[in-house]
Amino acid sequence: MKMIRRSVPVALIGFSLIVGAGAQVPSSPESDELKAKCGSQVRSTYLLGPDDQLEISGPELNETVNKPVRVDGDGDIQAPLVGRVHVSGLTAQQTEQELNKLLSKYILHPQAVVSVAEVRSQPVSILGAVNTPGVHQVQGHKTLLEMLALAGGIRPDAGYSVRITRQLDWGCIPLPKAELDASGRFSVAELNLKQIMEAKNPEENIQIFPHDVISVPKAEMVYVIGEVKRSGGFVLGEHQSISVLQALSLAEGLNGTADARHARILRLKRDADQREELSVDVKDVLNGKKADIALRGDDILFIPGSTGKKAALRAIEAAVQTGTGMAIWRTP
Repeated sequence: MKMIRRSVPVALIGFSLIVGAGAQVPSSPESDELKAKCGSQVRSTYLLGPDDQLEISGPELNETVNKPVRVDGDGDIQAPLVGRVHVSGLTAQQTEQELNKLLSKYILHPQAVVSVAEVRSQPVSILGAVNTPGVHQVQGHKTLLEMLALAGGIRPDAGYSVRITRQLDWGCIPLPKAELDASGRFSVAELNLKQIMEAKNPEENIQIFPHDVISVPKAEMVYVIGEVKRSGGFVLGEHQSISVLQALSLAEGLNGTADARHARILRLKRDADQREELSVDVKDVLNGKKADIALRGDDILFIPGSTGKKAALRAIEAAVQTGTGMAIWRTP
């Protein structure tokens, strides 16, 4: 039997799965390190498991081309010539080594190549402001929005951005603003979730790979409490600010018992776990006699009643901090 030499490196053939699609690199001048680490396909360290689909090929195994092999419930495959082989818990490269060892009984210097045709079991961590955070075992091809749906959807207090972290074993995240983390072992990208959900940037609804971490941070909010028609917290979008008048509009205006001249803004001090009180004459702002005031994230706008006391303001602040009895509203 003639000797066969491998003409293409295993590292490039053996992981013909999805890394090729996921290894696009931003073309900014400062991304040299990113290009060096993501500019070529990366050998997978994914551990095979039940229901994964493999492709086995080689110079002497032409009859197996385009015939996916399924990993069964016991973690075994039916390999050409050698029969049943246990592969669960092995990488594609380790599976190649095991197959070549077994095939050497029939073929001189076998050159089997194993690639993962489809990943059917993949742990993905979804954290933050979703209804069912945790590690989700998913099967098959899943996009970002599909994964968020599996996590029960986003909560009302979720922000409009989402952060994805990916091991470089699966290639870099195919988004223009993707970058490496400080360790250089992960690709990280942040995108506008609202625009994806509204189909403004559907191309950013990317495929999710095993061991990806999806983080949905809580949005910044302002609270309008007291003598208004719809009190509660109002979610702010990314790079979105809101003024006192806008906040009152979202709260559907003042009640008839409101003391608009003695409103207060409770604002967290920087690097301090306490709030400062800022007086605001809402009546003059409404009448255009004083300039409108910008509210920061986590500000509390308190509109007292005509008989309101400072104790009521403190009780409201405590309610905001604990989240008890607070309605959460998204801005339009």
